[in-house]
Amino acid sequence: MQTRWTDRYAQRTQSMSSSLVRELLKLTAKPDIISFAGGLPAADLFPVARFQDACRRVLSEQGAEALQYSTTEGERPLREMIARHTSRYGIVVTIDNVLVTTGSQQALDLIGKVFINPGDHVLVERPTYLGALQAWNAYQAEYVSVDVDGDGMRTSGLAAALRRGPKFIYALPNFQNPTGATLSLERRRELVRTADECGVPIIEDDPYGQLRYEGEHIAPLVAIDAEHRGLTGTGYSGNVLYLSTFSKTLAPGLRLGWIIGPADVIQRLAQAKQGTDLHTSGLVQRVAYEVASGGFLDQHVRVLRPAYKTRRDAMLSAMSRAFPQGVTWTVPAGGLFIWAQMPASIDATELLKEALAENVAFVPGAAFHADGSGRNTMRLNFTNMTPQRIDEGIVRLGRAIARALDRVTAPPAAPSQPVR
Repeated sequence: MQTRWTDRYAQRTQSMSSSLVRELLKLTAKPDIISFAGGLPAADLFPVARFQDACRRVLSEQGAEALQYSTTEGERPLREMIARHTSRYGIVVTIDNVLVTTGSQQALDLIGKVFINPGDHVLVERPTYLGALQAWNAYQAEYVSVDVDGDGMRTSGLAAALRRGPKFIYALPNFQNPTGATLSLERRRELVRTADECGVPIIEDDPYGQLRYEGEHIAPLVAIDAEHRGLTGTGYSGNVLYLSTFSKTLAPGLRLGWIIGPADVIQRLAQAKQGTDLHTSGLVQRVAYEVASGGFLDQHVRVLRPAYKTRRDAMLSAMSRAFPQGVTWTVPAGGLFIWAQMPASIDATELLKEALAENVAFVPGAAFHADGSGRNTMRLNFTNMTPQRIDEGIVRLGRAIARALDRVTAPPAAPSQPVR
């Protein structure tokens, strides 16, 4: 008898769906399409030569160890480096506070595995990172949303949202994906204080924090929480789990991220990771350490910032020239994304079909809304294209938007009349 695999799927798979961004990346792989869809760093800025040297050095000097099984928590030198970098934020962590993950996406999945029961509520921003929604949908989470404006999460709506009893709060304070908004210092303090008062932990996702192009650095939530609690000793034991990654500063192909949190939580997350992949590639961890060491990571970030700022400015300039009246957009101080909002009559998912006909792509904004709203919004990535390609792509997209607006604002056609 032929097995019907679909009859064997677990109930939770009903909540799973393909990532829209992953599907768009397949669609837009053709060279003639200008894609603003993926959250892609600039491949032309990857430090390839540095990686080549690091690979040779690791394999020649540490080959046997690098190719052997490793510890679940991560390679000690890399965890020590992450802890040193975190100390810049004004808090002290040890390697017991650090778990290396296979990309920050795995960190989100492990958090779902450890914390979310079917039907649990999670408080998210509206809009929020679609990868988090995809990870936690698999654990049958439900969502409470708080709106985002130019200063990040509108914390004035927190108290009412927290009455729904969420398991945790998920926030992207720096150059949020997808809007590019940055949570102000005042709101960060209010978020930490309110979460503490209500006994609700915070997941702080910070993949873009080092990619600031203007303005002053703002302390992360994990540092504000440490200050709020008076944590001055060795090791962090507060209310925040902090996530970050090398994907945006070195290369996404490394698939290296990390979680910082209280040691007992890190231990439980490590137990969950053991059942997932035993450990993140030891070879990759050692290569990343060699690449990032000696101050190179800081040097490389200083190369990325002006290059990405130029591309951001090119997109903003092109949008001001090419987009029709009625379209608005954010002006991010860093990160990878610009968020655009069109008149309510425009459905971005339908617009995407017309844009693809113009050989340009973006991500429709509804995918970033846990409640399915935001149908007239779109996310645009500016880091993966040269200024010249950005300009051409925005011109194409502007044409597609203008045609869509013309259709919804044009007077209805007169009914056809029979020929007499």
